[in-house]
Amino acid sequence: MQEFDSLAKTLHPHYNRFDVANRLLFTGHSHQAWPDAAFDGVQEYMDMVTEQVDKKWGPSFEKTEIMRNYLRDFYDDPNGKYCREQNTHVLIVSWLSALDLKNKPKIITTTGEFHSMYRQLKSLESAGIEVVYLPHQDDEKLLDLIKDELNDRTAAVMLSRVYFETSEINTRLPEIADATKKAGVPLMIDDYHGTNVVPISFKKEQLEHVYLLIGGYKYLQWGEANCFLRYPADCNLKPVITGWFSAFEQLDHPRTDGPVQFDDGDQKFATATYDPISQFRGAAVTQFFQKMGLTPEVLRNSYSSQLTYLRFLFDEYNFEGSQIKHANIRPVEESGGFLALRSPLARNLRAALLENGIFTDARDEIIRLGPAPYTTSKQCEKVITALFDVLKELQKKV
Repeated sequence: MQEFDSLAKTLHPHYNRFDVANRLLFTGHSHQAWPDAAFDGVQEYMDMVTEQVDKKWGPSFEKTEIMRNYLRDFYDDPNGKYCREQNTHVLIVSWLSALDLKNKPKIITTTGEFHSMYRQLKSLESAGIEVVYLPHQDDEKLLDLIKDELNDRTAAVMLSRVYFETSEINTRLPEIADATKKAGVPLMIDDYHGTNVVPISFKKEQLEHVYLLIGGYKYLQWGEANCFLRYPADCNLKPVITGWFSAFEQLDHPRTDGPVQFDDGDQKFATATYDPISQFRGAAVTQFFQKMGLTPEVLRNSYSSQLTYLRFLFDEYNFEGSQIKHANIRPVEESGGFLALRSPLARNLRAALLENGIFTDARDEIIRLGPAPYTTSKQCEKVITALFDVLKELQKKV
């Protein structure tokens, strides 16, 4: 029995709807199971809206604030602003529209970014924006390359804290943030795979000036439509693409010929009307995590222990000629919350496992196994055993 088993078994009774105790759910890096509290949150919203009708926005905003405060605590960032939106892509587009791309038509990024950022930047590139894609595998080299590329034509630097394919942590992020600050260039960090997995203190690391993308779909267990853009309290960027929820408090003000104004709150980069049921679900999960004592330290210890055990099991079961190996050979301390394995049969492995009711995920030649706080050592053993069983069967057919 591993050290993370105790936490997992404590959580099992609270995830009855997803039946986490009896299923091999290893897409924790993509879609974690929701606790039963999430469904209570949905019901709370249904009850509230039937009573409040169009007055539902006040209670909904209160739920959003519960999630904001959770994020401020996680990042040790009491003064940061956290703009809620449906997905991170909407937030990226709003943020990009605030940049002076006419006079500074250059954006620096890496080769390891998720599709939301990568696809949008590729599209901007085809429209005439210069996008520099730097190799991300070596953190020290990446830091030097970014410094070399920063100039008066640079509008922004956009990169990840934890890379989505391999779970490798960018260990030079504070130094990159310092370099961009000195150059007067905004830094956008995608932290979809860092939130609730790898704690970081914005105070200690002096990151109060950065912009950060956060998604609730994975490790936060908030489900869809609970994404946030963290931005500095003194942010002077003004998005060109803007919706009326970024000025909700000004709806009753008379219209003028002056420039577009924004509320003083957290919604500067917001768009417009949305379905607030997601906030009730997310807030209920947030309060459940707090009730169960799932602090950043507890979560980090759980993921690190699970990753260590999965790596051990993989190495024990691997065999000569398997053509499957670690895609991430960094120490656990420099890794996020999932196991990344490289194989030419990655997609076939994922499909074969799914046929047996085992949820994993594959990107190109990388198959990813993502545990969650409710994952036990027995489940880790079963998924690695199944992985090599189907691998051997697939190799017979090649």
